[in-house]
Amino acid sequence: MTIVAGFDVHRAQITFDALDQETGEVHCGRIAATPKAVEDWVKRFPDREIHVAVEACTGWLFVCQALEAQGATPHLAEPTETAARKGTKRRAKTDRADARHLRTLLAEDRLPESWMPPAHVREWRTRTRLRKTLIDERTAWLARVQATLFHHGIAGVPERLLCAQGREFLDKLCLPPAAIERIEVAMAIVDAIDRQMAPIERELRQLARRQRGCQALMTHYGVGELTAPVILCELGDVSRLSASRQAVRLTGLDIGVHRSDRRSRPGKLTRQGSPQLRWALYESAQAACRPTSPDRADYLALKERGLSHPRASLTLSRKLARRCFHTLRALGPEALEPVT
Repeated sequence: MTIVAGFDVHRAQITFDALDQETGEVHCGRIAATPKAVEDWVKRFPDREIHVAVEACTGWLFVCQALEAQGATPHLAEPTETAARKGTKRRAKTDRADARHLRTLLAEDRLPESWMPPAHVREWRTRTRLRKTLIDERTAWLARVQATLFHHGIAGVPERLLCAQGREFLDKLCLPPAAIERIEVAMAIVDAIDRQMAPIERELRQLARRQRGCQALMTHYGVGELTAPVILCELGDVSRLSASRQAVRLTGLDIGVHRSDRRSRPGKLTRQGSPQLRWALYESAQAACRPTSPDRADYLALKERGLSHPRASLTLSRKLARRCFHTLRALGPEALEPVT
């Protein structure tokens, strides 16, 4: 006596498609996109086992929490894999068709499920992603300053504009008032971002020093106090992965190859994964070029083959992803334990 359903979640409403596996009856409709509406929907089927598929897009959290509060079982679907299982044939795309597709995959036990992190890991992940967002914003504003200087033909610009030498260089510029204003506004925003980011980084460093999984990840050369929490939160529970190659695929660092008969196209990064995890692994792998790095020989060998520094670092990023997978799998459940 099971109800199997698919939810297509939007900001204004949720479209559902539910199948009663006992009678074969299909229930379709829409409800408001609120926790109460989801809880009331579950109450339509008293004393029934309910399984609901929800795509891992914005809004999945409150939907899954409301389902669990009423005793239903949510299943988080990986968006890209779920869409790929529709096939390449063109079909009409509607909210009802999307909900029916989720329900069908769940009923046939073919739903590509995403990992649903526990509450404390969600808190860590939110903080690490917020820091990454602030870093991207700061980089964008610094790029605007560099573009303004280049636009006006300013030469000899220091590489680090945030250091004392860089700020002194900016203060001595003789530019049109509008350009000066743009630079001043950009630098003020950068300073504000740095002030917002300081307490976040302090909390992440404290987490990395005390949390078991982060401590283990930091044994790998290049992984520091600010990248270890990102790798831990984005990789998550690695027991759901059967091999280290799946960890590489999860990062989006794997190479997509299109080959048919004797023809093949050069592969590119799939980028079908967590951008935060991809960034953290790449930043950590760049340390391989240092003389003290244990991967120094591998890095030099890749350079001798003609690979650029970014491509060599990407290759080492994949190797680092495999190492992190094995480290976390060896720890088991301890890798994600909260800090006491």
